[in-house]
Amino acid sequence: MNPTGPTGPTDGAEGDASGPLTAVTGASGALGGRVAKRLTRAGVPVRLLGRNPSRLPELPGADTAPAAPYGDGEAMRRALAGAHTLFLVSAHESPGRVDEHMTAVDAAVAAGVERIVYVSFLGAAPDATFTFARDHWATEAHIRVSGVQHTFLRDSWYLAGLPAMTGTDGVLRGPAGDGRVAAVAHEDIADAATAVLLAGADPTGPTHDGRTYDLTGPEAFTLAEAAEELSRVTGRTITYVPESREEAYASRAGYGAQDWEVAGWVTSYEAIAAGEMAAVSDAVGALTGRPPMSLATYLREHPDSYRHLLAQG
Repeated sequence: MNPTGPTGPTDGAEGDASGPLTAVTGASGALGGRVAKRLTRAGVPVRLLGRNPSRLPELPGADTAPAAPYGDGEAMRRALAGAHTLFLVSAHESPGRVDEHMTAVDAAVAAGVERIVYVSFLGAAPDATFTFARDHWATEAHIRVSGVQHTFLRDSWYLAGLPAMTGTDGVLRGPAGDGRVAAVAHEDIADAATAVLLAGADPTGPTHDGRTYDLTGPEAFTLAEAAEELSRVTGRTITYVPESREEAYASRAGYGAQDWEVAGWVTSYEAIAAGEMAAVSDAVGALTGRPPMSLATYLREHPDSYRHLLAQG
């Protein structure tokens, strides 16, 4: 790995890294890291981007750019110099996230990036119930008018979030009513994203330019049904407590989060209640050649995700 700057793949890296360079943001995170590993295994030249380069993984055939926060246009432009494709994982939620995304996109265009694959969110729209999904719509709109080739991957709730949002008291609570959500695994999003990126790296392969893919699990379930599945795997009673909006804000008041952040938490559940998360797509299967993981499969393969619940049994 080259920690000093984006100078190309490491000499002596595993495999024959050749072809156009793909820049991967969020490479120290759950999604970007998985995608980066898959691309390097496939022999694609990869550049890893992150706010803190010391946290980026060491991967054969990948180089590391200096610190490149999305909101620093000049740093992003330098980090993306020579890249053909940008895999853009959304920034951490903040009041200025859309501006950060726009700065990153503009820097990519200025650097000569020809293609952006952006990780968006299911139901992204200017009037989406989930406030953070509005950020994704605004980012998509900016990418569209930038003139760069693009593909949008709109993922659903993460399956990992269901056990994570269940408290040690065995209660999953939120204003989701009896709405349904087709939650999806990080692994399935990463596999789908890799398929799109690899296709773009092969000039003879299929193109996904201008396409938007909804990435979901194989079935839509209620949070009460999710609690039943968690009960089965933990051996204790896990319950879903539907809250009103007022109850949801009150139960989260003790976290010390800012109003915009709490609104994002609460409206993510309200989007389920409104039916905006119930869509089930075949995109993961179509892109990867295999079905996405169900909640039952995810929990079976990731016992650490609910270990905090076992400790209270």
